[in-house]
Amino acid sequence: MTGQEISVNIPQTLDPVYSNMIQIAYKEDEFTFVFLHQIPAVNQARAKAIVSITPTHAKNLLAVLQKTVTDYEEKFGKITAPIEKQGNGSVTTLRGYS
Repeated sequence: MTGQEISVNIPQTLDPVYSNMIQIAYKEDEFTFVFLHQIPAVNQARAKAIVSITPTHAKNLLAVLQKTVTDYEEKFGKITAPIEKQGNGSVTTLRGYS
């Protein structure tokens, strides 16, 4: 292994989840991501996972996600986000929660 590689152990009991919506909240020392599954044609969503990370990790996540999306688009073509009505986006930001 190189200095940047780590061994990852994924427990057999860890089930993957599907999320088509996310809420993001932050405060001084953390960002919290609530991954949701919005039920089609119903004004409801079910929380599937909640993940909190430090601001530094959030900044690193942003950089890694940008690189990953760029790599994806080079391989499969440009991703075009659907045009959604204002206020009905798939990301909700909750600022300054406590």
